[in-house]
Amino acid sequence: MGAMSWPTQDELHEIRKIVSEMAGKGTADVRVVVSPYRICPLGAHVDHQGGIVSAMTINKGILLGFVPSGSTEVALRSGQFKGEVRFRVNENHKPRQTISKGEEINADKSSPSPDEFEWGIYARGALYALQSRGNHLAQGIIGYICGSEGLDSSGLSSSAAVGIAYLLALETANGLTVSPRENIEYDRVIENEYLGLRNGILDQSAILLSSQGCLTYMNCKTTEHKLIRPPKFLEDQEAEPQKGYKILLAFSGLRQALTNNPGYNSRVAECQEAAKVLLNASGNKEVEPFLCNVKPEVYEAHKFKLEPNLAKRAEHYFSENMRVRKGLEAWASGDLRAFGELMTASGLSSIKNYECGTSYTFCFLVALLCL
Repeated sequence: MGAMSWPTQDELHEIRKIVSEMAGKGTADVRVVVSPYRICPLGAHVDHQGGIVSAMTINKGILLGFVPSGSTEVALRSGQFKGEVRFRVNENHKPRQTISKGEEINADKSSPSPDEFEWGIYARGALYALQSRGNHLAQGIIGYICGSEGLDSSGLSSSAAVGIAYLLALETANGLTVSPRENIEYDRVIENEYLGLRNGILDQSAILLSSQGCLTYMNCKTTEHKLIRPPKFLEDQEAEPQKGYKILLAFSGLRQALTNNPGYNSRVAECQEAAKVLLNASGNKEVEPFLCNVKPEVYEAHKFKLEPNLAKRAEHYFSENMRVRKGLEAWASGDLRAFGELMTASGLSSIKNYECGTSYTFCFLVALLCL
């Protein structure tokens, strides 16, 4: 991505103008939440197992302009989707999805009601998350939300960016003081409890904890995190452009909302089943079945007991954690070639072992970078 400023003053002015017209208030009264998208150079698909991950935010994302509504009503419009979403913050909301023992997603048709616009589920989820953790909300918002053009549902965690944006807007309107760690948990509630997804905390952690120019490291089991700055010569790209770096985003053109994709939850379930087999084999049946609770030496000693699919998921987890550790060292020392090679290996493992992504895009990128 280039170093251009985001959001631009024109973008902010346009959003304030729209919300001003919606609410009948001056543009100076409009607040704007800036919630960036994220990339995950190393650590793909391991956060839900308590793995270690790396991430960066980029200069594209979600903008949510809003004003307090002066009542309990929430009224929202979108730059990407048609219609208007309305509900009240004093309504009680039930989880939209439940997960059966077979790991299938079952929709609760009572909330939201069938005539509600689908794009409003994250706003309702934010309200549910805040209510379910004991927060009392009396003030709704009037808001307009939009994402960077062409990047919604493109694998950059637009859903987490949307969830965080709604949380911050509702908290601000109601005078709530909430820490980044608390909002990481609230967004997990939106995804896991309200929507029924089994994803981890990588996305919202990256959005809330990252800093420009840094690689964000996080242990998703302990929630320990740190920001790793590159050497000075990588930061000063104007002085030594040949030693700098740029981020290339390649979009396959395929869009997939996780809420409509049962394969995501199935892979998470397979990871947990692999953990259960390994823990049972090592005499640790009582330990919660997550791969982060399996020691590498236990995995090496008992991995032959795993069925093929489970073996692939476990191999991805343990090899990806190793790549993250090596990647942190490479980034801190400025060895971008080594860092890039680890990213390539991560992409291959995501395709072959985790069985997601598309090999066609990967092969195209390899060919492009070899030119």
